[in-house]
Amino acid sequence: MGRSMEGIYAGFLGFSLFFFITTRTSTSVPDTITPGQSVKDGETLVSAGGSFELGFFSPGNSKNRYLGIWYKKVSTRTVVWVANRETPVSDTSGVLSINFQGILSLQNSTEGLVWSSNVSRAAQDPVAQLLDSGNLVVKDRNDDNTENFLWQGFDYPCNNFLPKMKIGRNLLTGFDMFVSSWRSPEDPAQGQYDLRMDIRGLPQLVQTKGAEVLFRGGSWNGLYFTGKPITKPNPLYSYEFFFSDKEVYYKYEMRNSSIFSRYEMQPSGVIQRYVWNERKLDWETFSTAQADQCSNYAFCGLYSSCNPLRPSPCACLGGFVPGSGAPKDGNSIDWSGGCTRRTPLHCDGDADGFLKKTGVKLPDTASSWFNRSMGLKECEEMCLRNCSCTAYASLDIGDGSGCLLWLGDLADMVEYSEGGQDLYIRIATSDPDYVQGKSKSKKMRARLVAMSAIIATGMLVLIFVLYIRKKKLRKQDGKEDVELPVFDFSIIANATNNFSSDNKLGRGGFGSVYKGTLTDGQDIAVKRLSKESGQGLEEFKNEVTLIAKLQHRNLVKLFGYCNEGDERMLIYEYMPNKSLDHFIFDQTRSKLLDWPRRMNIIDGIARGLLYLHQDSRLRIIHRDLKASNILLDNNMNPKISDFGLARMFDGNQTEAKTRRVVGTYGYMSPEYALDGHFSIKSDIFSFGVLVLEIISGNRNRGFSHPDHDHNLLGHTWRLWMEERTLELIDNSLVDKHFISEVLRCIHVALLCVQQRPEDRPNMSSMLLMLGGENSLPQPKQPGFFIERNLHHESLETNEVTITLLEAR
Repeated sequence: MGRSMEGIYAGFLGFSLFFFITTRTSTSVPDTITPGQSVKDGETLVSAGGSFELGFFSPGNSKNRYLGIWYKKVSTRTVVWVANRETPVSDTSGVLSINFQGILSLQNSTEGLVWSSNVSRAAQDPVAQLLDSGNLVVKDRNDDNTENFLWQGFDYPCNNFLPKMKIGRNLLTGFDMFVSSWRSPEDPAQGQYDLRMDIRGLPQLVQTKGAEVLFRGGSWNGLYFTGKPITKPNPLYSYEFFFSDKEVYYKYEMRNSSIFSRYEMQPSGVIQRYVWNERKLDWETFSTAQADQCSNYAFCGLYSSCNPLRPSPCACLGGFVPGSGAPKDGNSIDWSGGCTRRTPLHCDGDADGFLKKTGVKLPDTASSWFNRSMGLKECEEMCLRNCSCTAYASLDIGDGSGCLLWLGDLADMVEYSEGGQDLYIRIATSDPDYVQGKSKSKKMRARLVAMSAIIATGMLVLIFVLYIRKKKLRKQDGKEDVELPVFDFSIIANATNNFSSDNKLGRGGFGSVYKGTLTDGQDIAVKRLSKESGQGLEEFKNEVTLIAKLQHRNLVKLFGYCNEGDERMLIYEYMPNKSLDHFIFDQTRSKLLDWPRRMNIIDGIARGLLYLHQDSRLRIIHRDLKASNILLDNNMNPKISDFGLARMFDGNQTEAKTRRVVGTYGYMSPEYALDGHFSIKSDIFSFGVLVLEIISGNRNRGFSHPDHDHNLLGHTWRLWMEERTLELIDNSLVDKHFISEVLRCIHVALLCVQQRPEDRPNMSSMLLMLGGENSLPQPKQPGFFIERNLHHESLETNEVTITLLEAR
């Protein structure tokens, strides 16, 4: 759902280039070129309204020539867009032309083809035109739709963010529109800094340097981005934030087209907004994004807020105290250690409550969950039911609708003297800071409890007797006592069009999965167990009872089940992007997964496993972690699925042995496949295999190479030992900005697939390794080094979960 928002986002972005740009004396040509026409070095293409000009230039003292766009009506030459920013022309023989397919090309006499556009479809009568917005477009002259462009330069912003440009992402194709700095005042190539839309959780604007977040404009709250609150109406700008299941973007427009304003990111990363002053004939700085130390991302660490008006800007949130790395007296400027919870959460009924903090920039939403239809009261109840939930807020402050939950640490909060938002922070009701809301009602509840003590005692006895009787009846019926809705077979049959082949999403060793739609419009995925499946009633009960008790943003949600006659079905939330293997092992679809998105998937799987192994009330070993069991939601966030083979441990138990080995060849650890020993380290081994598959785009089992007979683990180890690890990386991951992060992930993955379980890290240590910069221990040779390490004729492909008895 998209909507246009009027208001102000004053002081978020902007900046200017203060250097001279040399160019030759130019002659103007019309605002369009057609096949057979061109723009040569020394000529310019002028927009119809005369606001912008396209031509060749050399920045600063550079002798290289670039095709760029600058303001024509501004006396200070200001380049706002560059076509060939990565591939300069070495002389003055550059020529821009368009062919009959509508493809723009920049050529010269020495380098040949220097740059070209990537038009996705041909035009009958193509024309290239420089619009008065500064947008260079290719369109079909016969198309009456003035906005139906075959290609446009605004899809590829450089260091300037102009009116009508977009910052955002196509959620279907993964195409990213982001602003990036120049490398230097004399080199317009992409620099170190980007301003983009982070689509993890609730989308938000962030400035990054490689994988590091430096500045966060925040998420959209219905009126403005939370990083800069609206305090007064702005007559100069109008804003639009659009968010649907297909795309998300932000743009702005000038109410008065005669006023020139722009945002620009300097090579140093500083972001400023400028307005042209016609009287002074110069750009005036309107605002700077990084205005104070509180603008630095998470300046005060976790669970703290920053206020630039305080002598010491950082302070812990209510219910929290300075952490191990934070100053105890509150006067130090180094708060990188942040704060820690004073009283642990109980995650049980009224034992937890909320503190209301007003007038703040909402925390980082990368680990958030949102729902547009919920009210604030429902939002509170939802948070209390989820042990991972740490805070909640309204999604849209314009009408007070929607629910926004944080399912992880709270970071990057700023206090405002004007504006800001209300945030409800979860703390234990036994904490000394818990003084409002529920604490007042406690006295009244105490009186009511005292008045009804006798009645309650009698009722408890009656309820206990009824419960014991009901439990015995359930055991006699062979049903599990689970807190999940039970669906009638007729309802599921109707939702799936009687299990039509058109609704079939796939098939595994358990049976088939169908897409369905309930009468209320809710999309579901139905896992229908086949009568011939190796996963029988035991696995069915196991999955129902386990997943019903688990709640985490990286675990698939189970809506209910059906156990009627011979029919056994599990009803899950529907994942439109199917499973991870659908993308990483497909040459076309893998291109939709850039490295930030793959890293987000790796991180999400790791956090889901950490919850299973450590943070949930149960200790769960999944035992069948693989690419096909990782589902992807609308935003490509991963969710671990298929708990039919999972095992629950009690207390401090961390390992067990079984005569019935179940799992998938290619992902099973050596000690489990050969001896039946499984533990949390078994899942760690599977995770390491999965990380290498995500990075390489190859399956572990079935991997082949002309130089050796190793599987993917062996191939990785061989490249590691020969210091050729870069050769492992999927060819579609061409962005060199993330190489160090990719190599670190490979290093961690090798530590996860060690032969001995004790040599593998646990999930909490592994997460720190993935996100840190400290040196890592050197890995040893991995387990199952070659394909022939395991000989079992009963093992099938790594697409099918298998069962082995006496695995020796």
